[in-house]
Amino acid sequence: MADSIDRLIEEFNKLPGIGKKTAQRLAFHVLRIKKEEAENLAQAIMDVKEKIRYCSLCFNITEKDPCKICADKKRDRSLICVVEESKDVLAVEKTGQYNGAYHVLGGVLSPLDNIGPEDLKIKELLNRLKQKGVKEVILATNPSTEGEATAIYLAKLIKPLGIKVTRIARGLPSGGALEYADVNTLANAIEGRVEF
Repeated sequence: MADSIDRLIEEFNKLPGIGKKTAQRLAFHVLRIKKEEAENLAQAIMDVKEKIRYCSLCFNITEKDPCKICADKKRDRSLICVVEESKDVLAVEKTGQYNGAYHVLGGVLSPLDNIGPEDLKIKELLNRLKQKGVKEVILATNPSTEGEATAIYLAKLIKPLGIKVTRIARGLPSGGALEYADVNTLANAIEGRVEF
């Protein structure tokens, strides 16, 4: 095969979730599209690498500092939702149910990967919380072992500040059947039950 196609397949294959066959399909798709479309794709990739930076307040990705969410005067700044990554901000925003501020940690505590508190934006979060006006922090880390450990660690740091700390609910998805739920999900649903 041509060296340039092999190289493109190799580069696509480096992306998360992209196996060899998908990488081949993507490479041949790029080969079939018009040159202008390929240039647009390449430019979009370069724009992301050149223009994206982190918001100096919440550490979400942005082109302008502060980001659109932090700059929005209509947002409830007394409420901060703490998430692991910028993609989590996007997920919460899609619900249309949250109108507060965010804080992106940039990961989770993971001793096995040598990721400790100093590697995350925890110090910056605590500095934000020391400013007056924050009444509640929602810990929205993933329900993984690392996400839970990070939430517990943060709760221990935040509670002494006199700020309400809450954790997102977890359990069965809407429309899900009990028989198909894994044991941990079902246990979390029972543990997190609410009065009816």
